[in-house]
Amino acid sequence: MSAAEAVPPVTSAGRPGVSGGPADAEGGAIQTRGSGRLLLTAFARNWQSRLGIGIVVAIAAFCFVGPLLYRTNQVTVNLNLKDLTPGGSHPLGTDDTGYDVLGRLMLAGQSSLEIGVAVAVASTVIGTVYGAVAGLVGGFIDALMMRVIDTLLAIPTLVLLLILVNMFTPNLLLLIVMITVLTWLDVARLVRGEVLSLRTRDFVMAARMMGSTKNRLMWRHLLPNSIGVITVNATFSVADAILYLSVLSFLGLGLPPPHTNWGAMMSNGLNDLFDGYWWLVYPPAILLIFTLMGFSLIGDAVRDSLDVRLQRR
Repeated sequence: MSAAEAVPPVTSAGRPGVSGGPADAEGGAIQTRGSGRLLLTAFARNWQSRLGIGIVVAIAAFCFVGPLLYRTNQVTVNLNLKDLTPGGSHPLGTDDTGYDVLGRLMLAGQSSLEIGVAVAVASTVIGTVYGAVAGLVGGFIDALMMRVIDTLLAIPTLVLLLILVNMFTPNLLLLIVMITVLTWLDVARLVRGEVLSLRTRDFVMAARMMGSTKNRLMWRHLLPNSIGVITVNATFSVADAILYLSVLSFLGLGLPPPHTNWGAMMSNGLNDLFDGYWWLVYPPAILLIFTLMGFSLIGDAVRDSLDVRLQRR
């Protein structure tokens, strides 16, 4: 046997073996499960994620699909139908202006979810960029940017919201802007801390030595590796925004009629609760609690999925 015949065949993957296997079919690439797929698998296996998504989807369907199936008049006041008990054509009764409570719950949920999601997106984007720039640049600029955040955080959130709402006439866009102004601060601090931790890692130092600009470092290395902190905080931001809106509306500083939300419904029905009109307060309170619980469960599931120690191996 010659020396050439003694050499075992080499596959396209560059290893001795038998050709024609799966590696050859993929051009020699070794098939592995990506980290993104592992995270999705861990997230799907988490009971909190399934329960949280189920709750949020059910409430979103109730608020946005429900009005298409259960049509009510939520614009014209009809005092002839005021304070009807649940039953008949009004499953949850009517309020003191004659509005059907079940239809009112759907309309109120739309504004609550819209403001919650919009605030979460806006605050996450603003806080992420601000925190990443502060953490990457460092030095005097970082210190100055953080003092701005510390100053705003020193003002009680609810007090500042009450001042802003009394200075301007509330509407959907204005409430989104005002709540965003207050909720992006925590995002910025979290992202800055994560960037400060990541910028000393070996892969970032190697990228610096290879001539990567700060802009490339931020968008290609630092922010992708901070996605866990950003995602978890975004899910909690939705619940926080809905809660802020409910508190403002409960204090009578929410959206003007005919718009409403669950906090406003509870505020309007509170005076009648002791007279036995329970359907004016309990249904919106229950929906608010379940909505906050749903988004909190999703946030906990995302956090657990990103924690390697909690993943199933």
